[in-house]
Amino acid sequence: MKNDRNEFVAQCDVYPMKFPPQHQEKQPGMEYLMEPLPIFDSAYQGSGKLNGKVAIITGGDSGIGRAVAVMFAKEGAKIVIVYYDEHQDANFTKEYIEALGGEVSFICGDLRLPQFSKDVVAYTLECYGKIDILVNNAGVQYPQDSLLDISYEQFDNTMLSNVYSMFYLTKEVLPFLGKGASIINTSSITTFIGKEDLIDYVTSKGAMVGFTRALATNLAPQNIRVNAVAPGTFWTPLQPASWKAEQIPFLGLTSPMGRAGEPYEIASIYVYLASDDASYTTGQVFHVNGGEYKG
Repeated sequence: MKNDRNEFVAQCDVYPMKFPPQHQEKQPGMEYLMEPLPIFDSAYQGSGKLNGKVAIITGGDSGIGRAVAVMFAKEGAKIVIVYYDEHQDANFTKEYIEALGGEVSFICGDLRLPQFSKDVVAYTLECYGKIDILVNNAGVQYPQDSLLDISYEQFDNTMLSNVYSMFYLTKEVLPFLGKGASIINTSSITTFIGKEDLIDYVTSKGAMVGFTRALATNLAPQNIRVNAVAPGTFWTPLQPASWKAEQIPFLGLTSPMGRAGEPYEIASIYVYLASDDASYTTGQVFHVNGGEYKG
């Protein structure tokens, strides 16, 4: 399933990134419609850091979630990917991971509904009998120029998608996590820079940081670690699904590195946090953003 473009570009230390104007009407976006396609894999070689572990990854069909799923599979984890309705992206991810020799299962549904989190946990236990890692990665964002432009419906949907879904699934997973387990939440650089046209999104991702820190302290006596990753601008389906077509070519240009990141460039942070290498790391937020924010 690997393609020459992924293998070639992934070996370049620095390369120019230019994205043609494009827009998708539906959140959180479809990866197969993007041009160019995001680079989710690299020459990364696993060393068995996650052998015997079972991971749930929400939004794992595409974007950062797909890159994390691929790298987890290379490290030996068995994976359950949770997605909404992006079936073509999910099928590609499944085929790709299986071609690597990985073991992966999929379940689709709406994480805004508490019952679906119960279904995810039941499905994972049925497939693999345990849960060791939870990656809360799914999310949406809807830019608005003013607070006055954010409808009650939009605010509710952002909170349900980004905060409530994380709370629901973490609560359902927690009784099945043992010592050494890891919870990883995907926050955002926007919370730390206070991006002015993403007020509700920034609020939701800020809530995620607070949740991470408090839960880390709460679970430390049980040796369950909780951390967050705060990506900068990455070339994922959320970008064309969020921004106007004419804004896309300028993605990432404000960072000192002058470009957007590719999903594979952040996935190894998740491997570290999921593995025993991070046995003394909890309550932290890891920033990967090309130097745009230095936290």
